[in-house]
Amino acid sequence: MKFLTVNLPGRKYDICIGRQLLHDAGSMISGISSSAKVAVVTDSNVGPLYGEALKASLTAAGLKLKVITVPAGESSKSIAYLEYLYDEFMEFGLSRQDFVVALGGGVVGDLAGMAAATILRGVDFIQIPTTLLAQTDSSVGGKVAVNLKAGKNLAGTFYQPKLVIIDPDVLATLSDKVFSDGMAEVIKYGAIYDEALFDRLLAYEGRAELMKDIERIIYRCCDIKRLVVQADEKDLGGRMLLNFGHTLGHAYEQAYNYEKYTHGEAVAAGMCKITAIGERLGKTQAGVLESLRHVVNRYGLPEAIQAAPEHIASALGLDKKGDGEIIKLILLTRIGEAIIYPISKEQLLEEVAR
Repeated sequence: MKFLTVNLPGRKYDICIGRQLLHDAGSMISGISSSAKVAVVTDSNVGPLYGEALKASLTAAGLKLKVITVPAGESSKSIAYLEYLYDEFMEFGLSRQDFVVALGGGVVGDLAGMAAATILRGVDFIQIPTTLLAQTDSSVGGKVAVNLKAGKNLAGTFYQPKLVIIDPDVLATLSDKVFSDGMAEVIKYGAIYDEALFDRLLAYEGRAELMKDIERIIYRCCDIKRLVVQADEKDLGGRMLLNFGHTLGHAYEQAYNYEKYTHGEAVAAGMCKITAIGERLGKTQAGVLESLRHVVNRYGLPEAIQAAPEHIASALGLDKKGDGEIIKLILLTRIGEAIIYPISKEQLLEEVAR
């Protein structure tokens, strides 16, 4: 088992990475709390696969639990399902001394984290991510949120987990599409921070070969995010670099009502489009776009998504990295290095349209 520790003022927690850890979750959770109650939030895909194993582990550790299942998919990351969790928590008798456990991918982690952060003014929660995207990115760092009709992640807060338990074995049941979805975030980490990681991604022949090295990949992505979050928890400076590809990615998701493209697919296309803009602006080394397209294609992700200009403009107007008429765009200078580049929304829309 590999360990990483996130050190924030008064909120230190571990990220534990190891095969079969799902079966040790009960002892790990009881080891950090005297609570007797745990509310487990999962979804209709993950629950049937891993709910019983987690339930057995928690029960063996003497914990009383309630499993709450929401429909799989982005539509569950909503105010309606947030209220549903509140009602289920209260019916269970959840107190401020108890825990919420998120067993699932990014949607479940965000939704359960948001519920934990706000019920009873905050109860502790634990992340047990089951997708590659959640294991390498969204389960670490404390960003929790739900979507609004106006856009993605517009109602949320920063609320760090007490523990992150990552079992790479659960990735075996992911479809190729969902696995590729997570690879977009892995590619992002290589592109903005770690050229060696990026090069390794180009060298793997496919999913099977990559999975032989998966613990190393997850560890490196979590380590990068840990260091970034410690330096800038509230996304006011360097943490913005983690949004590479997301400005347009969120716009693509919203343009298709979160139904046609996954988050990773949209981010992959956003990274490529932004890098094309960076090369035109002279901020990105020539040839970076070609390398990025190569690795994106290698893992079955799209390098381009078509969206109506009005949809892009609408999403940019709500971008959380914006400041009035200025967007803080994340551009690569080369593979392994990124910058924050302020650009007017008007100019960005013109560049996107080219």
